[in-house]
Amino acid sequence: MIQLPGRVTRLQEFASDLWWSWSPDVREVFRRLDYALWRQTAHNPVRMLKLLSPEALRRAMDDAAWLACYDAAALRLDAMRSRAETWWATQGPDLGGRVIAYFSAEFALHQSLPIYAGGLGVLAGDHCKEASDLGVPLVGVGFMYPQGYFHQSLSADGWQEERYERLDWTDAPIEPAITPDGRPCITAVPLGNRSVLVAVWRVRVGRVPLYLLDTDLEENAPWDRELSARLYGGDRETRIQQEIILGIGGVRVLKALGHDVAACHLNEGHAAFVVLQRIRDLCERGWSFEEAHAEVRRTTVFTTHTPVPAGHDAFPFNLVEKHLAGVWGDLGAHREQFLALGHYDNGSGPLFNMTALALRTADGINGVSALHADVTRRMWAPLWPGVPPERLPVRAVTNGVHVSTWIASEIRRLFDEHLGRDWLDRHDDPALGYAVLAIPDEAIWAARQALRSFLFTFVRERARHRWTVERVAATRIVAAGTMFDQQTLTIGFARRFTSYKRPELVFADPDRLTRILTLHGRPVQLVFAGKAHPADDAGKHHLQQIYQRALDPRYGGRIAFIDDYDLHVAHFLVQGCDVWLNTPRKPLEASGTSGMKAAINGTPNLSIGDGWWAEGYAGDNGWLIQGEADPADQAAQDWADAQALYDLLEQQVVPAFYDRDGRGIPRRWLRIVKESIRTVLPRFSTRRMVKQYVTELYGPAATR
Repeated sequence: MIQLPGRVTRLQEFASDLWWSWSPDVREVFRRLDYALWRQTAHNPVRMLKLLSPEALRRAMDDAAWLACYDAAALRLDAMRSRAETWWATQGPDLGGRVIAYFSAEFALHQSLPIYAGGLGVLAGDHCKEASDLGVPLVGVGFMYPQGYFHQSLSADGWQEERYERLDWTDAPIEPAITPDGRPCITAVPLGNRSVLVAVWRVRVGRVPLYLLDTDLEENAPWDRELSARLYGGDRETRIQQEIILGIGGVRVLKALGHDVAACHLNEGHAAFVVLQRIRDLCERGWSFEEAHAEVRRTTVFTTHTPVPAGHDAFPFNLVEKHLAGVWGDLGAHREQFLALGHYDNGSGPLFNMTALALRTADGINGVSALHADVTRRMWAPLWPGVPPERLPVRAVTNGVHVSTWIASEIRRLFDEHLGRDWLDRHDDPALGYAVLAIPDEAIWAARQALRSFLFTFVRERARHRWTVERVAATRIVAAGTMFDQQTLTIGFARRFTSYKRPELVFADPDRLTRILTLHGRPVQLVFAGKAHPADDAGKHHLQQIYQRALDPRYGGRIAFIDDYDLHVAHFLVQGCDVWLNTPRKPLEASGTSGMKAAINGTPNLSIGDGWWAEGYAGDNGWLIQGEADPADQAAQDWADAQALYDLLEQQVVPAFYDRDGRGIPRRWLRIVKESIRTVLPRFSTRRMVKQYVTELYGPAATR
């Protein structure tokens, strides 16, 4: 790594705090330092500084404008860290130095730290970033997966192939977590009849520290070193051991690091063993099991994220007892009472269900949209026998997105000019949304044209790399969207490939779709991206079908599949597509956030009325797909929804996009674009979401 002169020694500090990833001032420092290297390293400043040449550094230091940019970034970073007048300071409860502990199996912060698989991780990462912005005393706890989540490649016939790469940790913005007495934090976690050592890494997320647990230590047995290797890898036995380490180990780590926890937030049931360690700690201090359970429940918040059964981990009781054998301690006499907290029988026999455990040990429970909260009440009603579903203790805190992370630079500059440079500080104010309507059509259209151009440049450069460096077959290049036209209406579909999301719904009537895609003068393009879970063969089949349709000549090269979907790809798609398509089978989409990211960038949604869109659709800010059929007949519902989708495309979406005035401006289209931004930006941001968690859940849990 290059030796940084004293004048710019803080470059390393900039790179090691992920606050840079949502701070334009700091990003600009690295962008202007060596733009080619910035692109080459996929916007990873840690790796960039490892590869930076002395010549490039000298050129930058001879540039007065770059030095001014560097100095401004340093001032911004110092101001962020020292600023005491945060929203929390003025409106949050007084926790007396205690913290809110946020546990999640995955966190998506930046592509340089690939410890995420999808929406759950993205939500967790955005939550931490917003907590930093608002000054919420939050600490995150998760896993440091050295092999992260898989890279996706496709075989010649489009079958998904998984490839795992070991992360070069010197390229990641991590550092050892240090205990109050100055030593690297390592804690022991009982697992079965043995003890597993867990090291801890710290990630700086602005004001929020994120602690990542790692079992890859020489002192551990080879099979234990692999426990933290991959996200959502291995069998059921691996999964339960990972969840014990996250829950039991996570609580122990926070104690070792000196954090006094006021309340715990369990982001999905993967972290529910947190409550076992907390109950045990209280029992060792002389509390009865009942008192300890009540105290833990009082100070626990639980968010459930899906109604899909596969999203709720459940284990045979013998497996739970086997791996918790060394955990009980003084709690052993109450083993049966604890195991009963996870007991749940969904009709296929009793299992230890992690969601049931969390629901029985949290007073603050929420779904991630209004519709999902209602589904959750009905789904888990057996846990509260005799209580009407509408009275069950499950509230709704609809997900949001971190605006600073997901807003395109072109849209940010547009808002700076027309809404005032302080718009970001007040973006959850509905009045700001109305100010969007006054932005000139020409300005918004120019920004949208630029974003579409960036998307197609990215698609072509990615395809060129696949061709020249990876030497993939020509069919892969065709399927990647190289035949796309920059002026054509482009519809995006990017999310996890699984059956309930119905990625193939748009192909229900191939002949009708062909006419829509290839209509002379008003063509349409479809771009798909996403991964299927390695164990989800049905999802892989859906993906393969999409890929093969991208090669079908009847569609005229107007279908593309972008492989290896990650945060980097997601930014181009949610910002550059013209329409965001979502076709889940209602009511299985708990929330969804990709459509929110698209909407705040001026990409309207074309979606089933499920998840967040059931709340977000306002009649003139996008389109609602609503086929009339018996929901119990899936085939009939699929066909009806497909026909409703085609009708909307033919009668509303396509005509609005191509209806231009004498200056080439689609006025009718831009009214929809503006309404999309106006209605989504204030209501569906993490600013609103985290404030709601604080006032409705964190505050009551910490001070009740």
